[in-house]
This record gives sequence, structure tokens and C-alpha cells, in this order.
Amino acid sequence: MSDFIKTTVKEVADNFDNLRVPLSAKQRENLEKIYPYYGAQSIIDYVDNYLFDGEYILVAEDGENLRSQNSNVCNLVNGRFWVNNHAHIIRGKNGNSSKYLCYYLNQLNFGPFVTGSAQPKLTKDNLGAIPLNIHLPVEQKQIAKVLSDLDAKIEVNNKINQELEALAKTIYDYWFVQFDFPDQNGKPYKSSGGKMVYNEELKREIPEGWEVKLLGDFAEIKRGKLITEKTANLSGNVKVVSAGIDYSYLHDEANREKYTITVSGSGANAGFVNFWREPIFANDCSTVIGRNDFETFVILQFLKLRQEYILKQARGSAQPHVYPKDLAALKILIPNSDLFESYGKKVLALNEKISNNDKENQKLAALRDWLLPMLMNGQVTVKSSDEVRDQDKEILNQVQDDNKQVQDDSLGRVAEDKEAYKINR
Repeated sequence: MSDFIKTTVKEVADNFDNLRVPLSAKQRENLEKIYPYYGAQSIIDYVDNYLFDGEYILVAEDGENLRSQNSNVCNLVNGRFWVNNHAHIIRGKNGNSSKYLCYYLNQLNFGPFVTGSAQPKLTKDNLGAIPLNIHLPVEQKQIAKVLSDLDAKIEVNNKINQELEALAKTIYDYWFVQFDFPDQNGKPYKSSGGKMVYNEELKREIPEGWEVKLLGDFAEIKRGKLITEKTANLSGNVKVVSAGIDYSYLHDEANREKYTITVSGSGANAGFVNFWREPIFANDCSTVIGRNDFETFVILQFLKLRQEYILKQARGSAQPHVYPKDLAALKILIPNSDLFESYGKKVLALNEKISNNDKENQKLAALRDWLLPMLMNGQVTVKSSDEVRDQDKEILNQVQDDNKQVQDDSLGRVAEDKEAYKINR
């Protein structure tokens, strides 16, 4: 049986708001980008110095998320960093765990402590007065370890995925931008003297035999189907992709298969290119696919390379839009060989690994979110593992084993491939 202490935030955590220093965008623009610069919810820039060094909790001071809590209000930050005046900064004291407190606070409803209608605000005094019913410090550390092990494994998977995506981009750059794809002898084409010809449309040299086509003549580009949060079946597990940079909500049916490129159709993020390795419901977006998955992988890198240009195509004063016809007019280089298939085969395994990691992360996050309230209210204790579902015990044990070697074998394989392509990072 767990013992609990009734207290408040200011009794168990020190506040360091007096050390915060805001820097304007102009002040930051010429600084060397070394240390993270945090705002209310996340990193918004990097700067050349730091204010804090260690493990702290950043609590949003203002912003809509204080009321909606669509994402975590509190973030645990470790290392050297700078914070502006839009996030409170606290740290556990008297043996209380900052990690535990961060998990605990993120499950609370901040609504009663937030003031302001137009601009929600959590004052320093209101933050300090939030009542807590927490475990003793020894149990706090045990609980924090279980939850942070899950988050650490999620982070490892995310890091692997970033490396895999970087590798796919690097191969594309070598083959389709620098034109050093393998020639008939397996040597880099352009660097080995492969014949290049000047192309009037692109105003540059391209490999002999390659041609320029409009993306609309080469790929299927379609508008999504209108659906709203009111008409969707929110109990489904299919992501609805709209105008944002992530999915909007869930539905019970898909209208696009996995390996679909989406381009946000309207709003502040109109033109944002994303890629889905699972079936989705395309809503306020355009979708782009090739004649097969291999071509889709190439088109994805092509569009990402032109991301800034596509964003600039957004037009409309009240509501900016990017339309399928804007994408269809883009010019893409088509090789005179089976190079698309060769590239596709190389990156297919990378995409499958990314997809598997994403699925594992969903399971890990679901387990963490299931355990969190039960650990915090004492329904489940760290020692009473018999209370944890059998399937979840297997996941927990696997996570603990995996986190003993954070540098996963996949990262090792990526490192070898990166060396082959001379990635400079």
C-alpha cells in the first residue's frame, strides 16, 4: 500500500522564474545555434549561451494549450538551455523527483488555476498553489523510472527513425541531385565522367537520356474528401489528415492506402508535405502517389526538396490554399533506366523499419498512458507487478532490456550506410 503526502507545488519544488531572460527574434538572429531556447511549450530557437544546466520542469505560463491540454503543459528538460518568460521553470526539492512531478502534473486539469479568456495564463502564484497528493520520494523515483524507461524507448525509436529518414534523403541527393547514381560499372555516374547534357527547361546539366516531366503527368494527385470531427467516428483508429502538420482526429475508415504523400490544403500550414506509412483518411489536403511504392518514395524526396517553394504557393488573404494543380505543375526529372526501382528497393526496408518503430511507439505510449494514472493514485505499485497485464509486463521487461543499450543495432547499421554515402552532420 502506497503512502501519500498532501502538499502543494511550491512546497515540493523550487521556482527559478527570476533567472529567465527573454530574447527577441532580432537579438537571436545572429547568435550561434548551440543551446536550445525554450518558449511556453517547446524549443523555438537555438542560442550561443545557456541559463540553466541540469534537470528541470518547464511549465507553460501562457497559451491556448493551458485550457485545451492537447499536448503536455509540462516538459522535462535536461542539459544546458535557455528559457524565455513564457515558461515557468521549477525543480523538485527535498528529495522529490522532478521526473515524477512532471508526470504527475501532466495528468492534472490546469483549468481551475488558469486566468484570462483571450490569453490564458498560469501565474507563478497559481502554479505554486496547485494541490498535490503525491508518493514519498523513494516511491517517486521507482514510478518515474518505470514511466521514463517507456519514454526513453520511444525516444530511441524516434532517433532511429530520424537517422533512417536522413539516409533515404542522402541517397536521393546523391542519385537525383548530384547525379552520382551507380553507373553500369557500379561507379558514381557524374564523378566518373558520365555524359551530361544541358537542359533548357531546368537551365542546368542533366544526365544524357533523362527527361523533364510535369509531376501531374507522372503521379496521381487528388484532393481529399471532406469530413468533420462531428461526422467522423472518433472511436476508430484511422488518422484523419487535414490542414495541419499532423493528423487532426480519428475515423473508422481509410480512403488512402499506406505510403501516401499528403500536402496540407489550407490555413497557416498550407503546402506542408507529410508522409504516411499507414492507411489514412485524406481530408483537407492533396494526396500524391506514384504508379508504385518505389516511385512514391522518389516523389516524396522530390517534394521535400521543394518544400519551401510549395509553401510559397499558398494564396488567399483570408485562408491561404495550395491546390492539386500547384503540385501538378512542378517539373520532375525522369531517368532513362530503372533507377526509381533501384532507389525504391533500397529505401523500402528503411520505411518498413520506420513503420514498425512507429507501431511500437504507439503501443509503448498506450501502456504508459494506462499505467500513469494507476501508478499515481496507488491502484498499481511498482513492486506489485502481478497487477500489470501480462502482455504489458512483457513490454516493460523488453523496454528495460532495450534501454540498457540505447544505441540500437539499427543505429549501427545506419552509421555504416552513412559512412558509405559520406553524410556530413
